[in-house]
Amino acid sequence: MSLILLIGISASILFICSSIRHLLFQSNFDLAIFDNALYLISQGQQPFVAFRGLHILGDHAALILYPLAGLYKIYPSIYWLFAIQAVALALGTLPLWYLAREAGLKQTETKTVILVYLLYPLIFNVNLADFHPEVMAIPAILGAVLAARKKQLWWFILAIAFILSCKAVLALTVVGMGVWLIGWERKYQYGAIAISSGLVWFALATQIIIPHFSGSEAAAVDRYSYLGNSVLEIIQNLLLKPWLIGNQVFSLGTLEYIILLILPVLWAISFRSNYTPLIGAIPILLVNILSESASQRNLVHQYSLPILPWLFLVVISTMAARKAWLKSQRAILLWSICAFLALAKFGYFGSLYLESLDTWRATSEAIAQIQTKDGVLTNTDIAPHLTHRPLVQLATIGSESNDLSEIKYVLLNFRHPGWASSRETVEILGQKLRQMPEFKLQYQRDDVVLWVKIRDN
Repeated sequence: MSLILLIGISASILFICSSIRHLLFQSNFDLAIFDNALYLISQGQQPFVAFRGLHILGDHAALILYPLAGLYKIYPSIYWLFAIQAVALALGTLPLWYLAREAGLKQTETKTVILVYLLYPLIFNVNLADFHPEVMAIPAILGAVLAARKKQLWWFILAIAFILSCKAVLALTVVGMGVWLIGWERKYQYGAIAISSGLVWFALATQIIIPHFSGSEAAAVDRYSYLGNSVLEIIQNLLLKPWLIGNQVFSLGTLEYIILLILPVLWAISFRSNYTPLIGAIPILLVNILSESASQRNLVHQYSLPILPWLFLVVISTMAARKAWLKSQRAILLWSICAFLALAKFGYFGSLYLESLDTWRATSEAIAQIQTKDGVLTNTDIAPHLTHRPLVQLATIGSESNDLSEIKYVLLNFRHPGWASSRETVEILGQKLRQMPEFKLQYQRDDVVLWVKIRDN
């Protein structure tokens, strides 16, 4: 099977899986954020995501979203995001192929590496975790390494710029790449470019761009509250008070996280392996380990994705040196398949993703009755189907007191309130709407209720 065909098949499978999840009303908060922002950009409007409460650049300074919005100009559809994510994840195999061949792996061994990458559980799981622009950086990280090794300066600079545009925190990955290129690859010019550009962009993004568009510190700083209340304070405490991180670094949670990361490729991990490529992974690894949020330490969410390219560089190096303790290609693939079956969340399609199937028809019918681009208040799992409008509010805990003066449609699923909500929350909202004469009950079936504003106060 040719590499291009394999990429196409892999991307298609990933796209179909994320699309089915969306059609089952299992998409959520993050997907709604990016779809809403891209739609607004494509319409020439300020991408202020109302339910997030900030301009999209105030989130992670992901400049890549602006050129992506061009796709929404062609045709505004949330399925662009599923396609982009699926293609990006599958496309990581392209530079990986060339890196493996450059390292001296035979064609059969290279194909094994590609299949191991595609079977790595995080690839499948992240594809189902809504949408995140950093997925596009994965082939670019591998491409930057390839460009540096082949001494293709302008391709390297282009790859670095692309990586930085995907998410502010990836600047740390670029810095780690630079340290590795200088210290172990002897690519001094390339390493210097990576370190300098990474540090400059990290400073610009966290100290100027994000505060300007959000009015506060960079996103997720509160996950490191034990280290400080700002990026600068956290860095200062890491340097001057390293003992603060002891309990977080040396914990069973950290050990479990590292085991999860290496388990799918454990067959290539030995005392004789060349671990120097992991220098590039250290910044993001530390960011995840030091976080107080457990979601950053699993193979479900996107946070560990920038570690993956470096892990596979170790795999390639180990295979090239004939130091892997599993050498049979069949045995390696069997190991990968077992890891996928154990850690990939494909089982959700027969369990979790079917939980709201009993209200699927009613929800679909209610959405079909929302004909205009006026403001909407709805559950988080319905929101991604209604984000092509300037104003979206979410029926989450605390939304009971929301100002509904600019809202025309209120669509609530009382049976399945969704993420960050509760039956009590939607019940209170329902009682509030029944007492507001300007809202008319438009549709009701299977505990799915749609109100439409017929007049203003």
